[in-house]
Amino acid sequence: MDDATSPNALPSDAWLIDRAHAAVKAARAVGAEAAEAVVRAGHSTSVSVRLGELEDVDSAADVGLSLRLFVGQRAASISVTDLADHVLADAAARAMAMARHAPDDPWAGLLDPQYLGGGSPMELDLVDPASPPDAAMLRAAATRAEGAARAVAGVSNSDGGHAVFSIAAEAHVTSHGFADAARSTSHSISASVIAGSGDTMQRDYDWTSARHHVDILSPEEIGTRAGQRTVARLHPQMPDGGAMPIVFDPRVGASLIGHLLGAMSGPAIARDRSFLIGHEGAAIFPAAISIIDDPHVVRGQRSYIFDGEGMASAPSRIVDHGVIGPWRCDMASARQLGRAPSGHGGSGGGTTSGNITLLPGDQSFAALIADIDRGILVTELVGQGVDPITGDYSRGASGFAIVGGEVAHPVSGFTIAGNLLEIFASLTAANDLCTHYATHVPSLRSDALFVAGGMSDDG
Repeated sequence: MDDATSPNALPSDAWLIDRAHAAVKAARAVGAEAAEAVVRAGHSTSVSVRLGELEDVDSAADVGLSLRLFVGQRAASISVTDLADHVLADAAARAMAMARHAPDDPWAGLLDPQYLGGGSPMELDLVDPASPPDAAMLRAAATRAEGAARAVAGVSNSDGGHAVFSIAAEAHVTSHGFADAARSTSHSISASVIAGSGDTMQRDYDWTSARHHVDILSPEEIGTRAGQRTVARLHPQMPDGGAMPIVFDPRVGASLIGHLLGAMSGPAIARDRSFLIGHEGAAIFPAAISIIDDPHVVRGQRSYIFDGEGMASAPSRIVDHGVIGPWRCDMASARQLGRAPSGHGGSGGGTTSGNITLLPGDQSFAALIADIDRGILVTELVGQGVDPITGDYSRGASGFAIVGGEVAHPVSGFTIAGNLLEIFASLTAANDLCTHYATHVPSLRSDALFVAGGMSDDG
């Protein structure tokens, strides 16, 4: 077998598919009317350094199989890490016993056969062909990132530098004829440091991640940005409270898209747990806002050819010039809602997404904030204060005051609150699209938020 960190070190696609077929066969042998199996294999090596010294080296390898079977409208799932035939037979028997005692689910079942496959062959280039980094190379990258961060004037301590390389492979087989396998690699580097001391300490970080090593930012760039972000947060003030414009840094603005996707998911709609019910096809954003989902991006971090149920993926518009698209359904929610699945089914249920991009606007960041006499640039959000049913939004935040159209002193210890429908309706995008994170967004401004804070030091 090749070096442990080589993509060829994982089991072959043929072997993964064979084991998935064996599990489905075992399920049918014990009486399952339908079944699907997903086999995953992976290997990762991560290295952490702190204050220039090696802190941790971790290498992990795993192989596992998840089997889901159906008896009428009853379903059960089971997972194993030993993929021998006798283990799969025993797992199938245990899953069958569980299924017989499971409640009826009228929407349960595999993807309807007419939706299976159909995707044209394409090369998404998700596996880095270059020799994978060994532990020594990862340590060097982590050390360089931390070193660059610590070199920023004002940095006083470090949480460390980290570098990770991983490879993964997956095969999906169903009893009604679908079989597919895919694999990918991932490189990442991060650094987290501290500025100040005692009660004045501040912490911040930065990271980069990509399928191919040549696409990640350099350790020095990551470290320098982490250090500069941290020092800039020193001596924060408490902002004034009240209604004011809020600008979301791209690092946190992506969370707004996450709330949108959650509310557009078929399972949420089917369970009446979405603030978007009644708004399908409505213009809830300004006409300048469009959001695309493209699972076919070459080297994309969320690229895939088939979704988790075996349906071919396709690019789509989540928001088209302000108008939200159709609900994003897996097979179960599609049945419940009386529509077709959308190609966003997750493995084992729920929905998934491809590479998400909120298209940039036509004005610079400086122009976006030029008319703000009093506002806040939010660079960090904490807490989970979002009601998925009403859209009410309330989260702790920190960032920088915007005064007279300019980014000013750091602020912290406040909460921003509003309603997502109102936030979306007032959204404006700058032209500074950031592609370093999993969801690509530019700086985003909303004029529909309220700040709960106190009087600032300067009154």
